[in-house]
Amino acid sequence: MAPRKRGGGNRGGLSYIFCCFNSNDHPEITYRLREDFALQAMEPALPMPGYDELDGMFSELVDELDLSEKHREAMFALPAEKKWQIYCSKKKEQEENKSATSWPEYYIDQLNSMAARTTLLALEKEDEEERNKTIESLKTALRTQPMRFVTRFIDLDGLTCILNFLKSMDYETTESQIHTSLIGCIKALMNNSQGRAHVLSHSESINIIAQSLATENIKTKVAVLEIMGAVCLVPGGHKKILEAMMHYQRFACERTRFQTLINDLDRSTGRYRDEVNLKTAIMSFINAVLSQGAGETSLEFRIHLRYEFLMLGIQPVIDKLRSHENSTLDRHLDYFEMLRNEDELALSKRFELVHIDTKSANQVFDLIRKKINHTDAHPHFMSVLHHCLLMPHKRSGNTVQYWLLLDRIVQQMVLQNDKGHDPDVTPLENFNVKNVVRMLVNENEVKQWKEQAEKMRKEHHELQQRFEKKERECDAKTQEKEDMMQTLNKMKEKLEKESTEHKNVKQQVAELTGQLHELSTRRAAVVPGGPPVGPGPPGGPLPPPPVPAFGGMCPPPPPPPGGMMPPPPPPPPPPGGPPPPPGCPPIGGIPPPPGAPLGPSLKMKNIPQPSNALKSFNWSKLAENKLEGTVWMEVDDAKVFKILDLEDIEKTFSAYQRQQKEAEDDALSSKKVKELSVIDGRRAQNCNILLSRLKLSNEEMKRAILTMDEQEDLPKDMLEQLLKFVPEKSDVDLLEEHKHELDRMAKPDRFFYEMSRINHYQQRLQSLYFKKKFAERIAEIKPKVEALSRASKEVLHSRNLKQLLEVVLAFGNFMNKGQRGNAYGFKVSSLNKIADTKSSIDKNITLLHYLITILEKKYPKVLMFQEDLQSLSDAAKVNMTELEKDIGNMRSGLKGVESELEYQKKRPQEPGDKFVSVVSQFVTVASFSFSDVEDSLIEAKELFLKAVKHFGEDASKMQPDEFFGIFDQFLQSFAEAQQENENMRKRKEEEERRAKMEAQLKEQRERERKARKAKANGEDDGGEFDDLVSALRSGEVFDKDLSKMKRNRKRINSQTTDASRERPVTKLNF
Repeated sequence: MAPRKRGGGNRGGLSYIFCCFNSNDHPEITYRLREDFALQAMEPALPMPGYDELDGMFSELVDELDLSEKHREAMFALPAEKKWQIYCSKKKEQEENKSATSWPEYYIDQLNSMAARTTLLALEKEDEEERNKTIESLKTALRTQPMRFVTRFIDLDGLTCILNFLKSMDYETTESQIHTSLIGCIKALMNNSQGRAHVLSHSESINIIAQSLATENIKTKVAVLEIMGAVCLVPGGHKKILEAMMHYQRFACERTRFQTLINDLDRSTGRYRDEVNLKTAIMSFINAVLSQGAGETSLEFRIHLRYEFLMLGIQPVIDKLRSHENSTLDRHLDYFEMLRNEDELALSKRFELVHIDTKSANQVFDLIRKKINHTDAHPHFMSVLHHCLLMPHKRSGNTVQYWLLLDRIVQQMVLQNDKGHDPDVTPLENFNVKNVVRMLVNENEVKQWKEQAEKMRKEHHELQQRFEKKERECDAKTQEKEDMMQTLNKMKEKLEKESTEHKNVKQQVAELTGQLHELSTRRAAVVPGGPPVGPGPPGGPLPPPPVPAFGGMCPPPPPPPGGMMPPPPPPPPPPGGPPPPPGCPPIGGIPPPPGAPLGPSLKMKNIPQPSNALKSFNWSKLAENKLEGTVWMEVDDAKVFKILDLEDIEKTFSAYQRQQKEAEDDALSSKKVKELSVIDGRRAQNCNILLSRLKLSNEEMKRAILTMDEQEDLPKDMLEQLLKFVPEKSDVDLLEEHKHELDRMAKPDRFFYEMSRINHYQQRLQSLYFKKKFAERIAEIKPKVEALSRASKEVLHSRNLKQLLEVVLAFGNFMNKGQRGNAYGFKVSSLNKIADTKSSIDKNITLLHYLITILEKKYPKVLMFQEDLQSLSDAAKVNMTELEKDIGNMRSGLKGVESELEYQKKRPQEPGDKFVSVVSQFVTVASFSFSDVEDSLIEAKELFLKAVKHFGEDASKMQPDEFFGIFDQFLQSFAEAQQENENMRKRKEEEERRAKMEAQLKEQRERERKARKAKANGEDDGGEFDDLVSALRSGEVFDKDLSKMKRNRKRINSQTTDASRERPVTKLNF
């Protein structure tokens, strides 16, 4: 930002000139008129020379003024009379000032003599004042004398005299006004472009100026900080300031370079209690150090420097400084905090977070670990940590220096740019990070590392797969154990309950039996000759009635010979598939050979046989009993065989498929064994892809199916895909025909053949898939049912919701008249229509905004109703139709598993077949869990109906997603309106604060203007460097960045509100 240009009203002999320019841009360096100077009465004593001679004389005068190019042009554009008048006035002033005090040699001699007397103890008060008056006179001369005075002072090495004086001062001189005046001389010298360049090029000037921070003289500290802060704004000055602060750290024997600044900023006793100027100067210097130099573009550099201040405890000090309520100081505090917030937000985005708690070592470590985990840098990161364990940790000796060196080296690695330039002081000279990194990289090593990394990556992948497999197996066993324990506990409770009921029923039966016996005895006494009725055992079964003999009834068939049991009933059809046609041969049966007689009325076909197996033609044969009277009785394919080129057909549609190889292997392909494939090509290809993903052999697959995947080899998604590749009957028939060529079969064909030999393979696969998905489906359904129950209870029992409805009812009856008013209740859907009513005063305010305002004032407890309704958002997502459909699917699936279990129990078990044992245990647990979910659903439905009726809605038409969705939408609208009310309140407070601040600023500027106007011949504040100091002091140099950050902050706050930040932004005083 360009420095603010000051007006020239208080400047020396040419300030009146610039009123002729009709412009607001004043020259950067002006001069002050004496108070007794009257322009109206001044007349040139000499006649005006010619134009050429006047221009030459005037050019020499302008060169002495050290003006910028713009103002030089303005001076030369003046009329000739004005030029001559200015020249004569300046010459007259120079004649009057030809005393010895107008020459630089005088002041240099005085400085050297004063520096030789190293103490003020022997001086009288008058002598001290005289010395101070001499230095003040030098300061005024450096500001007001022509350019040749400054040039002569520089040539005579006057700056070195001032610096030597500063270095040789004793304590009394350091705390005196002389010290302040010497700093003022340097400031006056830097107000000239040539003098400023001379000061910045001096090897020790900035370091010696920084040493003056050790004084207790507040005015001296303020002057030093203003000079150093302004130097930060000058190109190349920022690095010099950082080096000067390191020099001051060594000079003052401080632990860190900025420790003195933070201590002075925090001091609030004695003369520092109400000293705002020093605290403002410190904050302006800190902001200049953070935002200038490399800090203008480098986020890392700003975070690096700011961390030094934060470690020194600047944040609580800033919070305490707010109590001064000084607008200029608050501006610098605002800039510091807003720049920090912007940088922390930018750093958080790198880690995809909202905020990083840099105070927490655990969070910082976790972020770094997650960022480089599973990368090539992770071993080196661990190596750094391991070697940190070996670093010295004792509190004595040079332990801290080791850690300081490590800290500085890491800082240098982070901050150094690609050209090897370090924006901050470096612990290692000639240390180019980029060159060192380049030296570490070697092509051979990189190649070896890549190979080793690839090998380790493969091993890691294999280990990861094995680990995930064991983890799945462990999770499955753990889940089964937990389900079993829950089921046992519930069954135990149910058994105890049923035992109690059974005991009660048994007592009732005994009582009824006694009553029946008594009645029977009475009846036997009343009816003579009746047979006595003997009472049976209590609770025992009644004797069976005698079976009458019927003539002609066939006896039951005898058992099969040999004591064999009758064959088991046919297995149930697979779910979703058609039943097998009657009369089909069993799997593994041999079809009739070709040429066998097919029927009494059909001729035997003489079909030529191919020499090799051919591709199958997947047609659907007509049954023989349906051929009568059709066209098929009139055709004869034997004629066609004589016409066809059977060899060409056999060649074209051979079942032996060539393996696809590269062109160069074509010559060798004839020597390889041909693969036989009878499965459809597309289906075989997809099956081959699936098998390659499974990475299991056919034997492992078979073992996994028989053992119900005890080792968790088959993930759920793979099982779902396997169900798409169940061998069909046509596939099985073709595979049986070529089973003698099993070794030559393709991989999918061998898989189909092996799986077809497993009894009820499809049913087993479906049962296994249902078993694996059961817990997941229960976990999906149960939360929905529980959310439905919780939400129904919440709306039934919330007193705050009831009070809110009462207030809304009062609003509605008050605002509505006629048929729309005088209501005793309203539909819950009306809640979402509250926001539709706009205010007639402000269209941005709705009835909902107003309702919230009333609740905050009159019913603050009602605002807590949102906490009473925590489950509404989950319940609003429950669709009852889909929920009941899911329950039905699980019921049918469980029934299918039970049917398959009954079938498998009736047949002999193969070795290694664990279907019955595993599924029996699963069915026991699953049945109980499913019945528990069904009971919960019934209870949830009852609660929901009760809740719907509670609010006067039609239970037959209202579904949970609609009913709870109304409340959920109202909650969201309510929260948004609450936030909008809060934003409007903050906006109003901010506008009032801004208006108040603008009024105060306007009043302050008016006071400053009057003070400048009434200021007598004294210290001069004009000049280019003074403009930098003034802009830095007032904070105007940061106005542009501060306004930009405020706009960004408002935009971010409008998008999201983060309440978990470490430091609230509300402390910023805009």
